[in-house]
Amino acid sequence: MKKNLFFYVFAVLCTMPFFTSCSDDDEDTPVVIPVSEEIAGNYKGNLDVTVDGQKLASVAQRISVAESGDNAINLSIADFSFLGIEVGDIDLNNCALTPNGERYDFTGVTTVESTILTADVNATGYFNNGGLHIDLDIDATLGGQKQAVTVTYDGTRLTGNESSAAQITSFTFDTSVAANAAVLSQPVIDEANATITFKAEEDGDVSALVPTIEVSAGATVTPASGSAVSFASGSATFTVVAEDGTSKTYTVSCSMGSLIQYDFETWATPEGAMYPEVVNPEGWATCNDAVALIKNMGPILGGITYTGEYPVRQTTDAHSGSTAAMLESVDTQGGSILGQTIPKVTAGSMFLGTFNAFAAMTDPMATTEFGILYDKKPVKVSGYYKYTPGAEFYNAAGELQADQKDACAISAVLYEVESEDETLDGSTIYTSDKIVAMASFSSGETVAEYTPFELNLEYVKDYDASKTYKFAVIFSASADGAAYNVAVGSTLYIDDVTIENEAVTE
Repeated sequence: MKKNLFFYVFAVLCTMPFFTSCSDDDEDTPVVIPVSEEIAGNYKGNLDVTVDGQKLASVAQRISVAESGDNAINLSIADFSFLGIEVGDIDLNNCALTPNGERYDFTGVTTVESTILTADVNATGYFNNGGLHIDLDIDATLGGQKQAVTVTYDGTRLTGNESSAAQITSFTFDTSVAANAAVLSQPVIDEANATITFKAEEDGDVSALVPTIEVSAGATVTPASGSAVSFASGSATFTVVAEDGTSKTYTVSCSMGSLIQYDFETWATPEGAMYPEVVNPEGWATCNDAVALIKNMGPILGGITYTGEYPVRQTTDAHSGSTAAMLESVDTQGGSILGQTIPKVTAGSMFLGTFNAFAAMTDPMATTEFGILYDKKPVKVSGYYKYTPGAEFYNAAGELQADQKDACAISAVLYEVESEDETLDGSTIYTSDKIVAMASFSSGETVAEYTPFELNLEYVKDYDASKTYKFAVIFSASADGAAYNVAVGSTLYIDDVTIENEAVTE
């Protein structure tokens, strides 16, 4: 018995140095963060962007995180943009992870360069229980001007089992719904080209159609199914976001009868407008977007304090109905924003197409993206106008030209495109070799009462129904407004515009 006890005690004593040594080694062993198991992967969330203290709309964003050696990551934000400016990919490489309670903190720095800007990016963030939080401090230089951009992101780690399908699987109109009474044929989906087309009555109301939309499992669509959507401009866009953050945008086009009419009775803030005070006639783009930029960003970035009226306004002085469109060339004072010249006078203008105000930071002529997709053969644009030229005419340098007189301008241009994204702008709309048909009217005479105008399009190329076209109708209170040669107070009234189309057989 004594012998057994001795050997037992001896064995215990012999093992004690072994365990003590192991404990000492553990204290020197670095912490190993389970990057591949708990952190690496894709995250789905929203970016909240603030530019010089002004918060912009949240944007859905997928962020990728990959392991980079021991306890470090590479983080990538693809296709980042702000204020309509494409910054590009933001890649933060070899960011060391530091344990902080239940979370892992990281920092990172990088520089992003594009053709128009340079941006120094400082990032701080953390991972916590499947979530990712990032704060980006971006010091951007655009056109020689500094711009402070801050970005906050909160996202959730995807499991990897989420679907990437982002498709509209069904798009229909319930014609028993009163709002859809004008629909003549159910939409046809062209998945390859991400387009959907349908037909409506030539004189039908398509300003608030209510589609029923089905999408891929786990995906969402904006505007949502059951929402009222205007097709008064001929088309609307719908964006599908998949369960894993993948997105796809569809263009839904409405083909109507032989006549398209605009009575300018309905005005609203355009979808996606940065400034809610901007109000345009439904289906039309205006220079109001550019003046909104001057009003909001001018005091911050250029010392411009224009507080006057927007150039394009709804007026009760109508040819028929309750309201019409009034286009007035206004004195926006002149100056510069981010190194780009702001004219002394901004011409009142309205057109079918899209106004890209932020293109002015690189190419002022590119602000006007003329034309909407058009599947008809236009032959005539008519309507009613009245006009008063302004008294003080200024050139692009802001110099008073006492011997010059302003004139209004009305034009229509049909042109061919290779893709739906292609457009003509202020520098090409009247000179491009893609033009198929065109008509224009200009007058500097005072017209005190509503007077009819008529533009008969002259075709310089044969119309081919198998090709893709865009059509622009353009109204301006100052004929040379694109070159900033404008008279203060030139005022053009427009009402009851009709586009007449020739029947087309494919």
